[in-house]
Amino acid sequence: MIQSETLDLLEWPRLCQQWATFAATKLGALAARHGRIPEHQSESERLLAQTREAYQLEEKAPLNFRGVQDMGDALERAKRQGILSGEELLEIATTLAGARQLRRTIDAQEEKDFPVLQSLVAQLRTYPELEKEIHHCIDDRGKVTDRANPKLAGIRKNLKNNHDQLHAKLQRIMQRHGGALQETLITQRAGRFVVPVKAPQKDAIPGIVHDVSTSGATLYIEPQSVVEFGNRLRQLERQETREEELVRQQLSGQVAEVSEDLEQLMAIITTLDLATARARYSLWLEANPPRFSTAEERTVLRQLRHPILVWQQRHEEGATVVPIDITMRPDIRVVAITGPNTGGKTVTLKTLGLAALMAKVGLFVPAREPVELPWFDLILADIGDEQSIEQSLSTFSGHIRRIGRILEAIGAEGDANNPESVGDAHPATTAPTQADASGNNALVLLDEVGAGTDPTEGSALAIALLQHLADHTRLAVATTHFGELKALKYQDERFENASVEFDDVSLSPTYRLLWGIPGRSNALTIARRLGLNSDVIDTAQTYVGVSKQEDVNQVIAGLEAQRKRQEDQAEQAACIVAQAEALKADIERKSSAIKEWERHQKLEQEKAIQAAVAQAKTEIATVIRQLQKGKPTAQAAQKATELVESIAQQQSVPKGDHPAKKVITDYKPKLGEKVRLIGLGGQTAEVVEAPDADGKVIVRFGLMKTVVELSDIESLTGQKAAVSKPAVEKVAEKKRTTTAKVAKKEPAAPAVRTSRNTIDLRGMRVAEAEADLENFIAKSTGPIWIIHGHGTGKLKRGVREFLKRHPQVRSFEHAEQADGGTGVTVAQV
Repeated sequence: MIQSETLDLLEWPRLCQQWATFAATKLGALAARHGRIPEHQSESERLLAQTREAYQLEEKAPLNFRGVQDMGDALERAKRQGILSGEELLEIATTLAGARQLRRTIDAQEEKDFPVLQSLVAQLRTYPELEKEIHHCIDDRGKVTDRANPKLAGIRKNLKNNHDQLHAKLQRIMQRHGGALQETLITQRAGRFVVPVKAPQKDAIPGIVHDVSTSGATLYIEPQSVVEFGNRLRQLERQETREEELVRQQLSGQVAEVSEDLEQLMAIITTLDLATARARYSLWLEANPPRFSTAEERTVLRQLRHPILVWQQRHEEGATVVPIDITMRPDIRVVAITGPNTGGKTVTLKTLGLAALMAKVGLFVPAREPVELPWFDLILADIGDEQSIEQSLSTFSGHIRRIGRILEAIGAEGDANNPESVGDAHPATTAPTQADASGNNALVLLDEVGAGTDPTEGSALAIALLQHLADHTRLAVATTHFGELKALKYQDERFENASVEFDDVSLSPTYRLLWGIPGRSNALTIARRLGLNSDVIDTAQTYVGVSKQEDVNQVIAGLEAQRKRQEDQAEQAACIVAQAEALKADIERKSSAIKEWERHQKLEQEKAIQAAVAQAKTEIATVIRQLQKGKPTAQAAQKATELVESIAQQQSVPKGDHPAKKVITDYKPKLGEKVRLIGLGGQTAEVVEAPDADGKVIVRFGLMKTVVELSDIESLTGQKAAVSKPAVEKVAEKKRTTTAKVAKKEPAAPAVRTSRNTIDLRGMRVAEAEADLENFIAKSTGPIWIIHGHGTGKLKRGVREFLKRHPQVRSFEHAEQADGGTGVTVAQV
C-alpha cells in the first residue's frame, strides 16, 4: 500500500502518461501508462540497454510501427474455436507484415551496435504464409474475396444475376404504375425489395405489405411478381454467408494453431515500442543514460530537472525549470534539507524520487552526464498533508501513520533480505556500510519531518527517526525547519546538510540546492524588509535569543560566502583549463598543417629534381647521338664535354631541392656577383652592395632592390657564408619579431573549406566543444566548417544551440553532402 501511495505522491502516474504519448501502439501506450517498476537491478539494466540502442536507432533508422494492431482479443477468441471477422483477420495480417519490417530494420544495423534489440527480434516468427493466405482470402475492406472459394464465386455470380433481374422487374412495374407510387424509388424493408405505394391505390400493385409510413399515407409493398426473386435472393445470401463463414473459420483455425507464437510476437513488439517510447521521451527531455553506482561510489546528479515541470514549461507555458545539483559521498545515509517555505524543498524530494524511478524502469534521467545513482529496492515517501476530517486525522497523525507504514515496509524488506538478522540497531555514533545495515536498500523521502506538533517533541521525534533510518536504509532525505537537525552532521558522519538558496535582496527563493550548508533563519529579516513594525521585530528577537541566533546566522552566512568564492574560483579554473585545451588543440592543428606543408614541398622538390634529371638525360643523349654521327676527334670530344657541363649548369637544382649538403665556408659575396636567395625559393639576384658589419646585403632581382641577411644567400655553386654569432642572434631576433607580427595578423577566411577554417569537435562533451568553438570563432572571419558527426545527436544540438546565441554568428546551416552533410555545420561569422 505504501509503495502505491509513494507513486501517487511523486506524481509517477502523470509522468507515465507523458511517457505513453511517445508510444506508437495501443499496447505500448497502455504498458507505459501502467509504468511497472522492476523488482531486480538486472531487469533495469536490461531495460536501459534496450533504451540506449533504441536511442541510437532514432538517429539512424527510426522504427516504424505502421500496421501493428492489438490482436489480443482476436487470438483469445481463436483459441476458443471462435470465428474471427474479416477485419480481425486483416489486422493480424498487417501486424505480421509490420513485425517483419521492424525485424528487417533492426537486422540491417551492425550487430556490434545493437546486440540487445537484434537478439530480441531474432525470436520473432512472422508466418509470411499465413499473412499471404489471409490477403488471398480477405480484401482491404475485410470482406471475403471471390477467389477464396470457387463455390462462393458461383454463388455471388448467381446473386448478382438474380439481383439484376429483380431490379429490372421492379423498374418495369414502376413505369407501368407510376401514378400509384408515392415516389419513384426502390428501397428495402426487412431485407426485401419494396416500392412506396400510395395507400388509396394499394390495389393497383398487388403484393405483400412490409411496412407503413408514420402517417399511414404510404405502404411499402413487395409486388407479387417479384416475391419469388426475393425468396431466391435471400437463399443465395444465406449460402454466401455460410461459405464466407467457412473461409473465415478455416483462417481462424490457422491463427489458433500459432496463437502462442503470435502472442509472443505481440509481446516483443510491445517491448520494442516501449523501448522506442523511452528513447523518444528521453530524447525530448534531453536526458542522459544513468549508471547504477555501487555502495563504494558517489551519487552524481548534476543539473537535474523535474521532468513534469519540463513538460509544463514546454507544453503548458510554465515557469523556467531551475535544475539542482545532487552530489553525495557513498557513506552518506541521511540528508537534512532546510530553508524557507516555497523554496523548492518538496520539489527537490520529488525530483530525486522520480529520477530513481525513471532509472529503474529504463528511462534516461534529465541531468548532465555522468548520471550515477544507486539502484533502490524500495522508494518510499511521506510528502504533503494527509489531514482528514472523515477519518479524524490531524496533520501530525496523518504523517505518523504514513511514516509507520514506511517503517513497516523497510522492516519487511530488511527481514526478506536478511532472514537471519536480529533486531538490534547500530548506535548512532557508528557509520555502518551498506552491507552492515539490516540489508534494506531503500530510498526514503520525508517532507517536513516531525511537523504538526509541539516543536520540542517534534524535533526529538525527527532526530530519532532519522537516526533509525540511517541504520536501516541506503538513503533518507528529509526536509525540515528544525534547527536541531542541522547539528546531526557534526555528530554523525553519515549525515549531511543541504539548503535551498534564498536571495536576501529580492526576498525570494532562487530554487538552487546548496550542499554542506544548512539554511539560515530569514523570518525576522524578511519581516523587517517587508515593513513589519520594528518594535514587534525587536521584541521577537529578544525571545529567540539575539546573540546566539546572530552568531549562527553569521556562521552560515560565512559558509555561504566561502561557497560562493569556491564556485567562482572553480568556474575560473574551468575557463583556464578550457582555454589551455583550446590552445593545445590549436597548436596541434598548426603543427599538423606545417608538417603537411613540408611533406607537400618535399614532394614538389622531388618532382622538380626528377624532371631536371630527365631533361638533362635527354639533352646528353642528343649530344651522344651527334658524336656518333660525326667523325670522333679530340676537338669534338672537348666540345661535347663543354656542352654537357653547360647542361649540368642549366639543370642545377635550387637551394632546398639540392640533395647535397651546403658547405659553410669563408665565402663572401662580391659586388656585382650573382647569388641565390634561399628565402625566395632559389631566386637568382645580383649583389648591389657588399655585406656590412651586421651581415646585411643589398641585392637586386629584376627591377627590385631588397636587403637580405648574409645567412639567406649562397653562391650559385652552393657555398654559404660564415656568419658571426652576434649577427646570427640579431637575425634570429628579427625573425622572431616578424613571425610574431605575422601571427597577430590573421588572414581573411577563404571562401572554400580548408584546414584553417575547419574545426573537429567529435568525441568532445558539449561543454568542451563550446570552449573550443568560442576560441575558434573569436579568430575567424567568413565561413567556418564545424565537424560534430551524428552519434546520439547531443553534440550536434549543443553546437547549434551555442551558435544560435553567439553574437558573432550571423547564420548557420548543414554543409554540402560532399563536405559531410548533416554531420557538419557551416556557420557565417
